[in-house]
Amino acid sequence: MPIAELSGAVQYVMDLLGIFAFALSGAFLAVRKDFDIFGTVILSEAAGLGGGVFRDLVLGVTPVAFTDLGYFFAPWGAAVIVYFGHRLRHDDKVGEARLFDISDAAALGLFSVTGTTKALDHGFNIPAAVTLGCASAVGGGVLAQLLALEQPTLLRWNRDLYALPALAGATLAAVLYKTEALNAATAIGTSLFAFGLRLLALRYNWRTPRSHFWRNPFAGMRQQPVTAHPAPGSAAASSIGNDTVRLHLRIGDTSTQPLSVTETVRLPQIGAEASPRPGDRVLPLAEAPGPAPDPRLVLLRSSQQDQQERDQPPQGQ
Repeated sequence: MPIAELSGAVQYVMDLLGIFAFALSGAFLAVRKDFDIFGTVILSEAAGLGGGVFRDLVLGVTPVAFTDLGYFFAPWGAAVIVYFGHRLRHDDKVGEARLFDISDAAALGLFSVTGTTKALDHGFNIPAAVTLGCASAVGGGVLAQLLALEQPTLLRWNRDLYALPALAGATLAAVLYKTEALNAATAIGTSLFAFGLRLLALRYNWRTPRSHFWRNPFAGMRQQPVTAHPAPGSAAASSIGNDTVRLHLRIGDTSTQPLSVTETVRLPQIGAEASPRPGDRVLPLAEAPGPAPDPRLVLLRSSQQDQQERDQPPQGQ
């Protein structure tokens, strides 16, 4: 059977490459979060082995991460390379998380195929194998981001496609298996297909549509650049309707393409009965209590007033 070709050295090498690539993404995340060496190793292990351990537990087998030293020490190597790479510290790609995204995309493509292949090899049906392949592909990244107190990319609509490349790679691997065309070459090609799809999503900002609950005629305008040029750190408000206000916040120097944040705020409507009518008594706003006077000044003022009253002659003389 063609799938047997993947159960030997090719499967092992693809697993190690996927673990190392995921461990690199976890190490880059730890460096961006300014973790120490132990935190970097833990995040590398979680990102590299999280999806594979979950896959093996679902398959009912002992996770290979606890039986093979290669699986265990691959994340250590990735953590050491990233943590002690002094040139990476001043690399703009690290600060912008581009290296994190590339290594994560590579592991996504590899694990989507190997996870599906291993599930099919253990007798799972096609839908279950595709689901398990996607879970093993995204599980490590989700676990690392949760440990780093970040919202997983898998759950965010405003991030580039993440689950869809894994689903495409797992589905294609299952189709190749069904047609008895899954071998070493087609498995590597499927991994590259999922990897390329993820890179294209990163390059062209392909995203999933928002829920209908959040859609409105001005939803697309939230992503538009700010036309005005407010001062750095200042907010500008433009009115859209009677009950909607869009706020623009520009951060940084405007000459270097600063970060611009646009948000639409819908104000609650106020009924006519809540408005003051002529003749209604409007209470003034209470002033905030100021700081209490210094007791020393109060005593000094009282002694001065007593001295002035003693020096002042009585009236009528």
